[in-house]
Order: sequence, then C-alpha cells, then structure tokens
Amino acid sequence: MSEKHVDGVDGLKRSIDWKQGTAIALGVPLLILPSLGYLPLYVSAAAILIWALSTLQGFFQNTAYAEMATTFPKTSGVPGFAQQIYADKYPGRHGKGKLIGGFTAWSYWFGWNPILAIFALLVGGYLHELFPALGAAFTEYQLSLGAGVVIFGGLFAVNWFGLKDGAILSYFLAALSLIPLVILTVAPFATGHVEMSNITGNWWPTDWAWDMHHILILFGVFGIAHWSACAWETAAMYGPEYKNPSKDAPKALFACGIICLLLYVLMQASVIGVLGVDGVIAESVSPLIPVAQAVFGQTGIMLTVVIVMLMAAMVLIIQTAYLGSSRAMHSMAVEGNLPRMFRHTNSHGTPYVSLIVIAVFNLFLISMGNAAAVLAASAIGYTIAHGFSLFAYVITKNNPAYADLKRPFLAPKGWKGVGLFFGLFNVPLSVIGVVYLNSLEIGWTSTIVAFGVLGIYVPIWFYTQHELKRHDKEAAAIRSSDHDLDDEAADLDRLPDPIR
Repeated sequence: MSEKHVDGVDGLKRSIDWKQGTAIALGVPLLILPSLGYLPLYVSAAAILIWALSTLQGFFQNTAYAEMATTFPKTSGVPGFAQQIYADKYPGRHGKGKLIGGFTAWSYWFGWNPILAIFALLVGGYLHELFPALGAAFTEYQLSLGAGVVIFGGLFAVNWFGLKDGAILSYFLAALSLIPLVILTVAPFATGHVEMSNITGNWWPTDWAWDMHHILILFGVFGIAHWSACAWETAAMYGPEYKNPSKDAPKALFACGIICLLLYVLMQASVIGVLGVDGVIAESVSPLIPVAQAVFGQTGIMLTVVIVMLMAAMVLIIQTAYLGSSRAMHSMAVEGNLPRMFRHTNSHGTPYVSLIVIAVFNLFLISMGNAAAVLAASAIGYTIAHGFSLFAYVITKNNPAYADLKRPFLAPKGWKGVGLFFGLFNVPLSVIGVVYLNSLEIGWTSTIVAFGVLGIYVPIWFYTQHELKRHDKEAAAIRSSDHDLDDEAADLDRLPDPIR
C-alpha cells in the first residue's frame, strides 16, 4: 500500500500513451446495446438521428474536456478538474466549492459505476437465451450474478498490477469487441437483409405531437442517448497516467469519438433495417441476437461464435467503467471529498480500495434485475455531472485567475458559449426529461434510487471533512511534539561539557 507521489498523482503512474488510452475507452461503443431497443420505443427510426446528434454533442463537450485535460494534466479527467475549479472558485478548505466539486465527481462516478451491473445483467440475459442448458439449470438473475462475480473478480486481479497491464488486456478485448460489432453492423447491409423501407417508412411515430408531453420525452431520450453516445470522455480520465497528457488525451478522445459516431449510427440503422421498429421493440433487451440469426441462420457455429465474442466484448466496457469509476473515487479522496482510505494505491499504482467497493456495490445493483432500470438511474447522475463540469469549463474561460494557464490544446474561439449551451441542455433540461421518461416507463424506483445515491454523498462529504480536521489536528500534534524534542535537544547542546 503506497500513498507517496510517484510520477502521477498520489501513487498513480504515467505508464500509457494515447493508443492505450483509446483501447481502454473502446468499450464505449458497447454502451449502445441497452438502448438499441429503448430509443425506437419512443422515436421509431428517428433513433438513428438521435444517436448521430448525441455523438456530435459528445464532440462539442469533449473538445472542452480535451482543453481541460491538458490544462490540468495532474487531475483525473472530468471529476478531477471539476473539483479543482470549483474549489478555486469558492475557496476554503471545507467550503461550498469543495462540496460542489465533490458532488459533481460523485455524480460522474454514479453515472459510470452501474455499467458493471448493467452489462453483467446483459451477459446473464444472453447466456440464458443462447444456451438452453444454462437457461434450464439457472435463472437469468443467477446467471447475471455469477457473471458479475467472475468478471469483477477477474478484472480486479488483472488490474491489480497497474493500468498498463489493464491496457494490454484492453487491446485484446478492443479487437474482440470491434469485430462482432462491425460484423453485426455491416453484414446485414452486405447480405441485403436491411430493408430501407423499415427505416424510411417508420421514421417518426405516427402519434407524435410537438406538445409538452412529447418534448419532455425528447429531452429524456437525449438524456438516455447522452449516457451512451458521449461517454468516450472517459479517455480523459487517465490524465495523471498518460506519458504525455498534453498530446495523448486529445488524440485518445477524438480517435474514440470517430469510432463511436460511425458505429452508433450504423448499428441502430442495421437493427431497424433488419427487424423493423416493431421487431426491435419486441426484442428490446437483445435485438442483436435476431439480427445475427437473420444473417447467419437460426443455429450454427458462426452464430454462436459472434454472440460469444459479443459477450466477451461486454467485458471491455465493464473494464472501462471499472477503471474510470475507480479513478473518480481516487480523485475525490485526493481532493478531500471522500474518506482517505480511497486514496490508497498498491505498489503498482492501483486504487484497490475503490475497486473493491465498486465491485460490491454493483453486485447489489444486479439484484434490481433490470438493466433498463439501472441505466435510467445512472443516466441522471451522468447528466448532472456533465452539466456541472461544463459550467466549470465556463468558469475557467471567465475567471482572470486562469488566464495565464498553459493550454497545450485550445478549443476553438467561442467555445465558452458552446460549453454553457450544453451545460444548460444537460442541467436542467435533460435531467427533467430523464425523470419524466422514467415515470412513464418504469415508475419512480429508478429516480428514487438515483437521487438517494446522489443525496447520500452529502453526509459522506461532511464525515470526510470531519476526518480531515481530525487528521490535521493529529499531524499538528506530531509536529509540535517533534518541535519540543528538537528544543530539548538544543537545550542539551547548550549545557557545559562537564555537566553533559
């Protein structure tokens, strides 16, 4: 266990380049899977347009984050610079700036953290549907829980040895994930299974009206899509661990963004083109399975191989979320916004306490048994985090105290307005929309869970401030004791030699 500053921040080590950062973040395209059947339920084939616009929103937001990642290279991405900026804006060791920054980071953590549970549930669902023997012997919940234990435990073991080894695993998993995604996206077009009339003939719901009800639904749909399509900002999380953060962070961000833009648009188009809107809604949990069956036949080795590869690819997005949320917790502890135990790293620079807590928390979330419900709760935290993070970016552009900071990557002129626009789009508009959408679809459980988890941060933060004060008093007492011993030694040095 080590807390000393190595060459990153509080034990984090500068060990990866932009290619490794991209590989870790390449699990992000998998985030479309829980929503492939969800968005068409509300906006039909226009879901294709929603994904395109949401990914472009990611480019606007992540351009601001790329500037922040290079301006504050020792902070861990979005939660790191948000904490620093709000603390600077409202100074005071235990003041409201620390609370606002800490809450932003906590919201971000809650946005990413449940991905482990969501994809463990999806893996369990795929296993239950693909392998009848397993489906007969175990319930879907049991398979999901077992998948969670195995995946979380395996990733903990691999990442115990540092981010560099986790990045090596990500190279393998990235290839494994992109292959089935590309196959299931491109093959239906190549084999003629995509019927364009399924898209053009059902572009927008027939009962759609531009009233307040449907506008709130649209904001909610954008909030859910934002959770997936903008998530490649995670490539900026590893600022303290990039060898050359001023160049590595922007390269990793934009490389991942281009891949997401292509895959998100084409994948939704492929699924709707093959199954039609009604077919996608009927298979809302795992629409890629009937697409694969349409292309490769109802049974066969190729079908099984592609689906197994897809499930293996889900391990990559779980790894992406696992690493990103653990760095968020570590960053919060370093900034004094979570208890000191979350600062602990092992000799390889791994924040292992955070990894353990995240794994246990997600095993609990799996008990909700519904990936859509977990996602809906998670999206509230994620959207709040990005709203406040973009407001933090605006602060750095307005505050003269930041005027002289080196900005190796500088967003285009006028980006302050872009940041403010999307900050307000996220908070309050998309947050209100997601809450409204939740109330229509799955009741109030997800919203209650979301605001419950977000709200519990306040007493945790006050406990942390109490812990810091106690630690300061203990440190001051030790310094005072050392000073008294030094004075006593000095008095002895002044005594005449015979007496000594």
